[in-house]
Amino acid sequence: MTSAVLVPVRPRPGSRSLLTALLVGAVVVSLLAVEVEGASGGGAAARELLTSLVQPDLSPGFLATVAEAAVLTVAYAVAGMSVAVVVGVPGALLVSGVLARRRTSRAVTVVATRGVLATLRAVHELVWALLLLTVLGLHPLSGVLAIGIPYGATMARVLGDRLLDVPRAPLDALTAAGASPEQLLLYGRLPLAGADLAGYLFYRLECAVRAAAVLSFIGLGGIGLRIEVALADLRFDQVGTLLLALLLLVVAVDATARAARARLVV
Repeated sequence: MTSAVLVPVRPRPGSRSLLTALLVGAVVVSLLAVEVEGASGGGAAARELLTSLVQPDLSPGFLATVAEAAVLTVAYAVAGMSVAVVVGVPGALLVSGVLARRRTSRAVTVVATRGVLATLRAVHELVWALLLLTVLGLHPLSGVLAIGIPYGATMARVLGDRLLDVPRAPLDALTAAGASPEQLLLYGRLPLAGADLAGYLFYRLECAVRAAAVLSFIGLGGIGLRIEVALADLRFDQVGTLLLALLLLVVAVDATARAARARLVV
């Protein structure tokens, strides 16, 4: 009795071409269906905006305004990240269950914490800002909490996974030596995952800087508000300066993150 040989079936070239044509057609139809009435600016505005990036407003008075807005944006980002750490670090310990001593309590804690964190991070920070503005009014705390709450929930989930995804051999050696869950965390999990944890925290700070700039569009001050004002006044040269300032902030945070991670890895 001969055994059957399974030959993989490959899609025909004609079917691929047909699928590609259908996808391209769907994109074209979707673009044609978009309502464009009332649009303003067009290509001329786009060219002027791009030109502003190479010809920004570098007058001393406006640069002082940009510096003030950048400092305020960073302040929002750092304050928001502080709230995120307060939420994220305890949440990471709970969602990972690394300190639980009993399997039953660990399962209950992990499931409950995951549900709470999923609820908090399901709402975008801009929506959080609008909700908090309704409750707290136009107050800096609205922007800080709008960043800190969803970022903290996301941070808890990611940091919890990092604490679990460490090599088992060092942990098994510590366990065999009689280490407690707390000692495993301090002398095993944190040193092994330290570089990844630091890299992720700095990445979230970079995201917080961008989020703070976006949130300032709703009137909380910072680079976003200045961009909104400059666009309303058709001062594209000032928009270019503000965008470059935001770029420099993000690059600075990224460079700091790489330096900190390099030190931890060594």
